[in-house]
Amino acid sequence: MRILVTGGAGFLGVNLIRHFLGRGASLRSLDRAPFSYPEADRIEAMTGDIRDAALLRRALGDIDIVVHCAAALPLCPRDEIFSTEVEGTRALLAAARIAGVDRVIHISSTAVYGVPDHHPLIEDDPLIGVGPYGAAKIAAEAACAEARAQGQCVPVLRPKSFVGPERLGAFELLYDFAYRGHNFPVIGRGDNLYQLLDVADLCEAIEACATGDRAAVNDVFNVGAERFGTLREGFQAVLDRAGHGRRVIGLPAAPAIWTLRGLEALKLSPLYAWIYETAGKDSYVGIDKIKARLGLAPRYSNDEALIRNYDWYVAHRDRIARAAGVTHRVPWKRGALGLMNLVF
Repeated sequence: MRILVTGGAGFLGVNLIRHFLGRGASLRSLDRAPFSYPEADRIEAMTGDIRDAALLRRALGDIDIVVHCAAALPLCPRDEIFSTEVEGTRALLAAARIAGVDRVIHISSTAVYGVPDHHPLIEDDPLIGVGPYGAAKIAAEAACAEARAQGQCVPVLRPKSFVGPERLGAFELLYDFAYRGHNFPVIGRGDNLYQLLDVADLCEAIEACATGDRAAVNDVFNVGAERFGTLREGFQAVLDRAGHGRRVIGLPAAPAIWTLRGLEALKLSPLYAWIYETAGKDSYVGIDKIKARLGLAPRYSNDEALIRNYDWYVAHRDRIARAAGVTHRVPWKRGALGLMNLVF
């Protein structure tokens, strides 16, 4: 297979490239950021924006499969999110149709479900996104549905929050607290069921969409861990791994959420509505469809995925400490949340 990964220099992108290199595929990455990984000499890396039509035409030359991971993350400005997620996806689908690409696998998000009133969520549930990111993901999925109706093969995956090697972002707060021997606060009691996903299992789902029967894969699929427990249990597994005897500490939900809303409005916190509005609630999706249709069998539980990510964090902590930004590959600038170190 000749595969183009948009957003190839991101957290999912690099894990996906490593996965498919292990399968003997030919890989091309397209990302605004340079591909600065050891695998750079084993792939073709292109630097640029998916909204650049001329660049897209070059990037799609001789490509069989596109995995569309490129996205402006929720911390980006609203206009940037909609331009990248919606217009970028439309441009990519149009260029892929002209280039005769066999299929475009679109990575969406369970953020399209918003803050739900029931569980598990299934693929036919209403889409009510929270914030610009959720709304943009819904619009991007609509573009995928239009392309599918016109004869393109466009599998759409809605993964739960996924973790694994190279993942930082909001999870870096947990790992840093665990490593330095702090307790870790959660919104509410933390006894809500909360499903995550290991990036290795997401890569398996993407491979199933890339290699499966076109009619079978040309649909929308949830992806999440099959074995998961409460948010408290998952976070406590990381604290236990660190070995300092620290615990998860619950915070009263309403005051915590109002405080985070205010900090977000003042741009003093990196946490956005979809994180703090759902962190204290049950959050899990049904994966029966992808298991039955594509044969996916997720290997990692929540605890295993978080510990695997934490072990990578510990091994790379010296390098990580020098970076900060708004992507999942670097720690987020904490703002007022940095003061939690003094409390917990």
